[in-house]
Amino acid sequence: MAGYKELDFNERRAASQKARGSALAQLKMRPPIDKEEQARRLAERTARDAAQAEKRRLAKEAKEQAAQAAKDEQAAAQAEQAAAKAATEKAKPTEEERKAARDAKYAARKKNKSKR
Repeated sequence: MAGYKELDFNERRAASQKARGSALAQLKMRPPIDKEEQARRLAERTARDAAQAEKRRLAKEAKEQAAQAAKDEQAAAQAEQAAAKAATEKAKPTEEERKAARDAKYAARKKNKSKR
């Protein structure tokens, strides 16, 4: 049984040229594409590109609308929090009201103590 023979540079170059030549011959043997087929393919490609551009535009609009809705929702939540904070601050008694309530409580306690 013969051993493996290492090809030298010239043999590898010749094999490469032969393969390239056969590939070129096969390419030349292919029938040319007629003008109608080229026009049809171009129209399909143009329509596909237009559809993809429209899809990207709609996706961008949807993303912008979602972002705007999120901003509006956040602004509404902040307004609601501000209103709740204002209501709690408004409900808190002022210093004079707290003093009057404390004095009334002490007066009531003193009145009850004197009845005993």
